[in-house]
Amino acid sequence: MSMMVRGIRGATTVETNTREEIIEATSELLSAIVELNMIEHDRVASIIFTTTVDLNAEFPAVAAREAGWTDVALQCMHDMNVPGSLERCLRILMHVNTELSNAELQHVYLRGARQLRPDLVERPQA
Repeated sequence: MSMMVRGIRGATTVETNTREEIIEATSELLSAIVELNMIEHDRVASIIFTTTVDLNAEFPAVAAREAGWTDVALQCMHDMNVPGSLERCLRILMHVNTELSNAELQHVYLRGARQLRPDLVERPQA
């Protein structure tokens, strides 16, 4: 299979809107996505971080920069504010150059965000 740019998704939650919790949750999620998908740093094209509007104590991209992602395009923004949606949720969309098919990618849902995609959380890991 030839190399394609694929999107890998992930989400997690934090208990409170603090810099420390946002950095910790982002680091945990980013590490899990990289590990489960065996991602090489040079294959990452960009990462989009989003948070629900109730998270604004820090940019999630700061966690990536602190982890050495200084040469990758990073962007932070807020999700749509849909009434009744999961609160204090942080999401990642990582664009990766990979030979894996969409079906082989491991999307990661941690903490309270597991409820967003139980179909992906419960499937066997490759």
